[in-house]
Amino acid sequence: MDWSFATWWWIATGVLVAAELATGTFYLLMLAIGSVAAAIAAHLGFGYSAQLVAAAVIGGGATAAWHFKRSRQPAAAAANANRDVNLDIGERVRVELWEADGSARISHRGAAWSARFGGSGEPQPGAHVIRSIEGNRLVLDRAPG
Repeated sequence: MDWSFATWWWIATGVLVAAELATGTFYLLMLAIGSVAAAIAAHLGFGYSAQLVAAAVIGGGATAAWHFKRSRQPAAAAANANRDVNLDIGERVRVELWEADGSARISHRGAAWSARFGGSGEPQPGAHVIRSIEGNRLVLDRAPG
């Protein structure tokens, strides 16, 4: 059986896609796009050198473009302050009394929680918002408004 260069490029594409699915590295998918470009170049009758250039330019360009796009996005919040990870972040709670050290005991979702003031200035009783969670302690800021 005589396999053409295009066949080998399609096999390389499949291997790269499978590796991306196994590892979750999106950059491998960009390299797979480059090997697709090389396979198309092979189907169009270009020589092996042109196929390599197509794979390098398209795959490398796609990888660089993806890296540039990702670097321009803001970094995700830490897990203890990220509402996508913990749905309590951003919830409103009421503090009746602050201790001298900036801590308080509050009721949230039917349970007693330990809390500390994470805002600026002196803590005052009233409405607060959960800013983050440190272990089993809520970090609170004053509620806006």
